[in-house]
Amino acid sequence: MVAKLDRHAAQLGALGHPVRLAVLRFVVQAGVDGAAAGDIQSHVDLPASTLSHHLKRLVDAGVMSGRDEGTFRYYSAEYDALKALTDYLWEDCCKRGKAPARGKCC
Repeated sequence: MVAKLDRHAAQLGALGHPVRLAVLRFVVQAGVDGAAAGDIQSHVDLPASTLSHHLKRLVDAGVMSGRDEGTFRYYSAEYDALKALTDYLWEDCCKRGKAPARGKCC
């Protein structure tokens, strides 16, 4: 349980920055093939070195992965990790001995 909690805390910490959240959203919207680093940079309008820091943080947290194709670097969302994170957040929703408020819970 502690390992899962630590992993999810690290993932949420990585997502807790507006630039990283915007990057992840852009990459998720790009689909399974991901997005080129240059396209991500254009989207968030950051210097390459600054973007590199944010991309590394997302990759290290396990919510994205990177791959090289020729001279390009692509980043893809780790959909299984993101699903596990959101499942964790909703796990046991409204089961603390109270009836859920109408329309307020899964």
